Amino acid sequence: MLKLDRSLFLLAAAAVVVLPLSACSTFGKKGDTAYVARDVNTLYAAAKRTMDQGDYERAAKLFDEVERQHPYSVWARRAQMMSAFNYYLARKYNDAIASARRFVTIHPGNSEASYAQYLIAMSYYQQIEDVTRDQSTSDSAKQSFSELIRRYPDTRYAAEARLKLDLINDHLAGKQMEVGRFYQRSGNWLASTYRFRDVIDNYQTTSHAPEALARMVESDLALGLVEEARKAAAVLGANYRGDKWYNYSLYLLTREAHDRGRVAGHAGSPDSPEAIEESAPRPSATSYPVRPPAPVTKPK
Repeated sequence: MLKLDRSLFLLAAAAVVVLPLSACSTFGKKGDTAYVARDVNTLYAAAKRTMDQGDYERAAKLFDEVERQHPYSVWARRAQMMSAFNYYLARKYNDAIASARRFVTIHPGNSEASYAQYLIAMSYYQQIEDVTRDQSTSDSAKQSFSELIRRYPDTRYAAEARLKLDLINDHLAGKQMEVGRFYQRSGNWLASTYRFRDVIDNYQTTSHAPEALARMVESDLALGLVEEARKAAAVLGANYRGDKWYNYSLYLLTREAHDRGRVAGHAGSPDSPEAIEESAPRPSATSYPVRPPAPVTKPK
């Protein structure tokens, strides 16, 4: 009996030793790839086979293992890029950003560095929230695409980055418009002018510029800044004549003039906004941009 008890004790002690060793056979959090020493060709082939099967997250971890187990092999650099790419396909965008950023840091002059920077920017881009949400990710995407254009201007990824920047700027302008309209509904006219002014100054070529100018007219009139409102309407007319927001601005100014009793005779009647348009100050040719491209709603 004592011999049996002693055997049980020895088995229990062995289990205590084995358990920590088993725990060391994996790394990181639950679900990570088990550490099994393999030659680089076998490991890379397993990662590629897993990617072809559509298990992108596991493939990314296997590519990480290639770099981890064989950091000085010719496959290590390629595995870094494949890891970032598979994390992106798996929609693990933060992991994709980390892997691609590591590649750019270690291999800034490599021919694939531009693509790594593109993956960073696209990983932020895919996480852009609706204009009603926080836009910090949009700012990060904008910075990443701008960095891509600055560092790799002659690549095909830079050309696409410019298109994406237009969409992001339109999205950021939309956020400012959303906040500005909220301030208007709250009667906080001064705060609304700051938001609309930001759109006019920093997002001039977006689809939101005409409305921003019209909202400036609206807010300035509410603050009693009639001359400022007329200037904004004149800029709107110089760049967007015939636009619905220009017509809306003329209506606001006509109504304001009628309410104050500043209009006399037929030429200045509420039915004749030409008088107000004619007397409005003319902006300089360089004050504001020419008509922007066709409206774009939000990133797709």
